[in-house]
Amino acid sequence: MPSRRTLLKGLALAAAASAVPLPAFAEAGYVPPLRQMRGMWIASVVNINWPSKPGLSADEQKAEYLAWLDVAVQRKLNSVFVQIRPTADAFWPSPYEPWSQYLTGTQGQDPGYDPLAFAVAETHKRGLAFHAWFNPYRVSMQADPAKLHPDHPGRKHPDWILPFGGKLYYNPGMPEVRKFCQDAMMDAVTRYDIDGLHFDDYFYPTNTTDFDDAEEFAEYGAGFPDLAAWRRHNVDLMVQEMQQRVRAAKPEIAWGISPSGIWRNKASDPLGSETNGGQSYDNLHADTRGWVKKGWLDYIAPQLYWYIGQPPADYSKLVPWWSDVASGTKTLLWIGQAAYKAGDPAQAAEWQAPDELSRHLTLNREHREIGGDIWYNANDVKVDRLASISTAVNDHYQRPALAPVLPRLARGEAPRRPVLAYALRHRGGVEVRAVATGRDEPFVYAVFRFDRPAGAKAFDDARDLVAVVPGDRQLRWTDPEGRRGHHYYVVAVDRANRTSKPSNGFRVI
Repeated sequence: MPSRRTLLKGLALAAAASAVPLPAFAEAGYVPPLRQMRGMWIASVVNINWPSKPGLSADEQKAEYLAWLDVAVQRKLNSVFVQIRPTADAFWPSPYEPWSQYLTGTQGQDPGYDPLAFAVAETHKRGLAFHAWFNPYRVSMQADPAKLHPDHPGRKHPDWILPFGGKLYYNPGMPEVRKFCQDAMMDAVTRYDIDGLHFDDYFYPTNTTDFDDAEEFAEYGAGFPDLAAWRRHNVDLMVQEMQQRVRAAKPEIAWGISPSGIWRNKASDPLGSETNGGQSYDNLHADTRGWVKKGWLDYIAPQLYWYIGQPPADYSKLVPWWSDVASGTKTLLWIGQAAYKAGDPAQAAEWQAPDELSRHLTLNREHREIGGDIWYNANDVKVDRLASISTAVNDHYQRPALAPVLPRLARGEAPRRPVLAYALRHRGGVEVRAVATGRDEPFVYAVFRFDRPAGAKAFDDARDLVAVVPGDRQLRWTDPEGRRGHHYYVVAVDRANRTSKPSNGFRVI
């Protein structure tokens, strides 16, 4: 087998001959990060991903979910964002809202198990983080309140909901509605062992000229210059109050939002981006830039669903704009990637290039504020049209990566240093055995392999990280590429992704 140095030299020569940019791992001086968000969205609304159709048995639903986790592991991801409240309903036994119709086909019908409890437990068994994805205001994908479950809050409080565009929405301008939506979502936060609370990009419906909230504006809008400013204030309150409630209840989970990718165009606002597309500030009444600057989020994951060079909204212009917004704040920046567009024949020619998404990640590396990516959606990550996903994975995910640590949690108590009992050769490679020493079981172990004894700084990046293994009191893992002379170390990682000091080293003889 050729050495890594020989392999990289060959790649460099081949790239030079064909004028194709080097993959990330082959670039001179490239240092793979120890921490990087690598996530994918698993959508449930209208059965986009999971469950694949309503009415599957509990066992069929469970099998499908496990298959999605297989996809995440195969693509070297470390997090999943699972939609558990798609339309004012629930994927858990909620005292606030009915069972989701996307489970059984009938809203309010018990699916025979607790999907959220199952999904969280199985996700953690794989060493993956589980981010619970909520849609804050959407009530139904159809506009007839009579079709909601009889016990639905929208039936009990018909004044809470408004029709718009063939759908139903909770009215964000009513304080009791805002509190109710928060209560419904916090029920999942407080009762389940989730790693994050996540909003998507839907707030007020787009182009809301016919959204009938004039009565609420008359009651609550005093002091605001216009309806739009009042609506933005309502969304601001939802975001700020959710931060306060999450931190009070579960301070070690992440709270963030994946908004549409354009805050405002520069033609509308000198602080805006060099784009000409739909503006979340104006169309959705979502001041996404303001949330970052005010410190109301742990992370923001703008959906930059455009190709590099796209005229109305150029990915290569939005990336530096968002990086500048996040710079100097404590809000992490992850990028929403349009896996669903790559290789879709209905999309532009640029999306037919197998390396378009890989080029996005290459560009991201020029901006240190960007800490990773989330892929939409799980099916496209699995299908891998044109090998666009596997190209990005092979180019950028050569090494495993731990999920990022929230800046506000970085100074928290780190896990205790584990003890590496042995690293012994056998027919299948090198078996590594370690034991946790702290009171709490590590969430995962990070296994490092070196050609020589390692110094303290060697654990700051992923150049020698060979595996991230789900946690237990004991680690037992086999390195199929291990050989005599290798030195192994193990690091314990907790649920907040804080790391212990490295274990004692063990040289294979």
